[in-house]
Amino acid sequence: MAQKRCFVVMGFGIKTDLATGRKLNLDKSYQALIKPVVESRNMICVRADEIKHSGSVDLEMYQQLLSADIVIADLSTSNVNAFYELGIRHALKPKTTIIVSEELLGYPFDVNHIVINRYTHLGDSIDYFEVLRFQKLLGETIDTVLNSPTPDSPVYTFISELIPPSLRSKAKEVVGQIGNVLTTAADPDAPSGKPQDQSLSILVSQGEEALRKKQFDAAKALFEAALGLCNANNDPHQLTSNNTYLVQRLALTTYQARQPDYVASLKNALALLDKIDLSRTNDPETVALAGSIEKHLFEEGQGTGHLDNAILFFQRGYYLLHNRHNGINLAYLLHLRSDTSPSTDENEKMADLVWANRIRREVLDICRRDTEKMEKMEAKVNISNATISKEQQEMIDDQKFWIAVNKAEAHFGLKEMQQYEEASATAKLVKHEDWMMDSFTKQLEKLGKLMQKDLDPVH
Repeated sequence: MAQKRCFVVMGFGIKTDLATGRKLNLDKSYQALIKPVVESRNMICVRADEIKHSGSVDLEMYQQLLSADIVIADLSTSNVNAFYELGIRHALKPKTTIIVSEELLGYPFDVNHIVINRYTHLGDSIDYFEVLRFQKLLGETIDTVLNSPTPDSPVYTFISELIPPSLRSKAKEVVGQIGNVLTTAADPDAPSGKPQDQSLSILVSQGEEALRKKQFDAAKALFEAALGLCNANNDPHQLTSNNTYLVQRLALTTYQARQPDYVASLKNALALLDKIDLSRTNDPETVALAGSIEKHLFEEGQGTGHLDNAILFFQRGYYLLHNRHNGINLAYLLHLRSDTSPSTDENEKMADLVWANRIRREVLDICRRDTEKMEKMEAKVNISNATISKEQQEMIDDQKFWIAVNKAEAHFGLKEMQQYEEASATAKLVKHEDWMMDSFTKQLEKLGKLMQKDLDPVH
């Protein structure tokens, strides 16, 4: 008897929910909540990015939507492609379709009468207890839909005499072949072949690993290959509409690779972001990345216009997503402009300083709230004596470190030196990579020079 197959409809990588401004790592949803449950039922589990594309991407997707024994559609971040593919599945198959999403998805009108199994996403990861709860729920749901004769497609529910289509035998063979290539996708450490011979999942996984190891040239090449795989028809509109995450990663690795030189790489990275509608986008990740690039261009002596642009981007990102990263960067840049602006108007310079310090107060409040969330999470683990994964512990440590250093920088900018020292000491006690502390130290050095100028009567 042939092994059953599950096709998962969802985005991949880090996506921004434009309704809430939150960044969600959808790979975590897939790897922690969906794939293990499906495979525990002795089923093949595949997401579109795990298929090696030897022909039309659309053809393979349509074949999966028709022939898969189960389709799980994750609508998180209101992914338009996922909604479209869910609609196709509902039109093609009367049953065995499961809909899931993270809990803050607003119910769209056309699916508000359909059961959506919800989970809680923390952004970078998913809570240990939530993983256990949702895995149990999804497993029970899979068992139910495989054995239920009742249609779960609204199309076949309301049009009861509709006869579902069937594939020709040749197309069924093609779908079977697609299932057979998934063993390579399941092992991202497998020897790499030519980019066109690999699945999108492998390319992205290898790109992220190269980025983590600071092998920026290799990461850039891998993300370029991934983007090319998504845009096999060389359609510039397809680049802008479907692949924001890959463009962001390519822009990041482009300027970090510093080729042919640093300034040129920064300008090339900015040009890439322009392709995803930089002037109008509400994606906080895109505008924050653009802000960082503009900041570096100013630091490389490319003119004060880049400082103003950096402020505008971080300001936009801060009001889209009221978070520590955008806030502390915006405060620093406003402080920097008060020192470097060619304007002779002292009132304008003072206004920037007052604005910077107000944002630092807001950042401290955000740090307090984020700390409370982390403490609640740790308390749940301690009470249950649960063992969390290495990945989740690293995520917790990273969050605690950045909360501490953001808090330290805010106090430093406000000249609250005792609180600064306490927060700095807390950061040093948290497990972290060397580059993280180096980044914080360099930022404090630059801020310290600005504050010394503020005290200099000659200045």
